[in-house]
Amino acid sequence: MLDQILQFLLTGVTVGATYALVALGFAIIYNASDVVNFAQGEFVMLGAMSTIALSAGDQGLPLWLAAICAVLLVILVGMLLQRFAIAPARGASVVTTIIITIGASIFLRGVALLLWGKDIFGMPHFSGEEPIQIGEATILPQNIWVMGGAALLVLGVHYFFNHTLNGKSILACSCNRTAANLVGINVGMMMLIAYGLSALLGSLAGILVAPITFTSYDAGVMLGLKGFSAAILGGMGNPMGAVAGGLLLGLIESLAAGLISSGYKDAIGFVILLLVLFFRPSGIFGKASAERV
Repeated sequence: MLDQILQFLLTGVTVGATYALVALGFAIIYNASDVVNFAQGEFVMLGAMSTIALSAGDQGLPLWLAAICAVLLVILVGMLLQRFAIAPARGASVVTTIIITIGASIFLRGVALLLWGKDIFGMPHFSGEEPIQIGEATILPQNIWVMGGAALLVLGVHYFFNHTLNGKSILACSCNRTAANLVGINVGMMMLIAYGLSALLGSLAGILVAPITFTSYDAGVMLGLKGFSAAILGGMGNPMGAVAGGLLLGLIESLAAGLISSGYKDAIGFVILLLVLFFRPSGIFGKASAERV
């Protein structure tokens, strides 16, 4: 029984690390611009699908180079979304901005459908498929790539916001955009950087997890919803809380699938989300007095 629980925990941390990166993207954009970006899941999908497309065939790029090109492409998509969809709607209601991001999500999914069809695609594992034994449990090398990559990205984001000028400028914009503008911060550029960073996190999450889960044109829908749930669970206004929420959601889903039934996995995660919204709308790690929830 203990070995089974260890297996569920290892699986849960891997899934949770993916949710954490998606949730972190949600939290960054929300903090920077008060926008809930429901196209975040499509950044994940585009990262994986673009890498697979660029590396396919005899004339394809090496996987590492295809991944770099795909990440740069998704960053461009994120910046274009901010520049041509979000920025013109500045001052619009929350509902309007949500509708805009949902429309962007549908548009990106439609483009992916036209380019790659409805087929399911796989990506080679980065370092082989030989399972690693941990007691009676096993873990694939790709799972370690996912967990290690997520940890490095989270640490990188933490360093960016706390030790770089651009990171602190984005935080200043999130606190008071008018004041930030008055002290000489280019608010528009900071918004572009925030959306680019969010797209970077989403695309890398897609690339890391694609060898395990496969991907398709609509793979971002559920990942986006789970990332949003994780961000709410941990605290939408708290980036590190969103990361913790992602890990917690992954662990809960894995344990529920293993100990109860895989059919209840998604339902249990969303039930917990509803309970958090009812009893602590600011999230587990958010401040109860926060205005934005």
